[in-house]
Amino acid sequence: MSSDSIHESCGVFGVFNNPRAAHLVYLGLYALQHRGQESSGIAVSDGNTVNIHKAMGLVGHVFKHQSTIENLKGHSAIGHNRYSTTGASTIENAQPILINCRAGQIAGAHNGNLINADSLRKRMVNDGSIFMSTTDTEVIMHLIARSKRETIEAMILDALSGVEGAYSVVFLASDTLYGARDPRGIRPLILGKNSEGSFFLSSETCAFDLSGAQMIREIEPGEMVRIDKRGIVSYRIPVFEPEIRPAHCVFEFIYFSRPDSFVFGSNVDKIRRKFGRQLAIDFPVKDADLVMGVPDSATTAALGFSEQSGIRFDIGLIRNHYVGRTFIHPGQSGRDFGTRIKFNPVKGVLKGKKVVIVDDSIVRGTTMLKIIRLVKTAEPAQIHLRISSPPVMCPCFYGIDMPTESELIASNRNVEEIRQYLEVDSLGYLSVEGMQSVLPGPENFCTACFNGKYPMLEKNVEKEMVGGQF
Repeated sequence: MSSDSIHESCGVFGVFNNPRAAHLVYLGLYALQHRGQESSGIAVSDGNTVNIHKAMGLVGHVFKHQSTIENLKGHSAIGHNRYSTTGASTIENAQPILINCRAGQIAGAHNGNLINADSLRKRMVNDGSIFMSTTDTEVIMHLIARSKRETIEAMILDALSGVEGAYSVVFLASDTLYGARDPRGIRPLILGKNSEGSFFLSSETCAFDLSGAQMIREIEPGEMVRIDKRGIVSYRIPVFEPEIRPAHCVFEFIYFSRPDSFVFGSNVDKIRRKFGRQLAIDFPVKDADLVMGVPDSATTAALGFSEQSGIRFDIGLIRNHYVGRTFIHPGQSGRDFGTRIKFNPVKGVLKGKKVVIVDDSIVRGTTMLKIIRLVKTAEPAQIHLRISSPPVMCPCFYGIDMPTESELIASNRNVEEIRQYLEVDSLGYLSVEGMQSVLPGPENFCTACFNGKYPMLEKNVEKEMVGGQF
């Protein structure tokens, strides 16, 4: 993905009824590493006590010592990989968050973003509550602790009925695992089971594979499940609107989810290839020599473009997978150094060729420009840029760390102006209509970042789309 300011949604994972629960969550978090790289944590219950370990960094760093996992003893566990969509990147904001309240110990981990978190936090602070972090997750945990209901599930339902926004959340009590999804189902949450009789909850199905689990079904929008030794019980989260339509985040298909995952009723790879095929129909490139994707998230869409157009797919950029987020060059010489250390063009493939570059999205455009200039060092004859999503014109409030509208290149430039800025021979975006023609049940997806139609905000600003090719 070329966008330098749109960041991963967090990843959550849970296991119930397995003596290796912490180890299985560790494996699940490894598979969900793409959803967050700032911090990682696991909370585990032995039936009496919930213990937790969390730290800043990647999963492999946080749990680099085998003893760390071995000391997390218990049969049920939850885990979290974080990217800071809200709140600073500090250890205080790492998850899961563990509280000790009237109902006992409860740990929680959340993927998404609440749009009323600030007002709820302010009200509770005025009432005397003390917050240790700036995460929306802690707001939910405070609401649980303040609930006057009698059972843990009733307390959780009470808390969730008062929040607005996006949440796929898992909770761990002493002997119970809970999972819940907001009424619009903005973020995914999947239920699974393995041959040993263990149950799983995950942001994506790809995290089941290392645990030998199979998908049972997706948690429904507005549903909470309780998993304990008696089995699974489903609850509806109380809502105060007569009818709520699903608003799945389309960026799960465009970028967030791994291609080998199943979310929102479809295989991600299948949808992403269809985006590429539709893009090739809408904005073909005559007599191109090759199609390449910007590694790794655009590779599948590039394959779809290649299949539809008949133009061969080739590897034009090599990505260095071992460059950490915090890599700093001693001299930091040259403002393009970060891009050059991450990607390297394959000159033997690109030189003298008419090249179609497919990427999944453009946000600010600064990273895309660096990539284009890097590709030009391989001396291609022409560069035609194709984007397998519509122009990103509006910020997101539901769990994507996206810049303000003024920073979004498509909010103040039309496609021709963006083409000129990016120094390419042609530029084509997938249209909103083209994207929706691919989606299963397009009316059930949130497209606010493309058109300003926010599913939960009272004031929607519908932007006039400027997609096309010049």
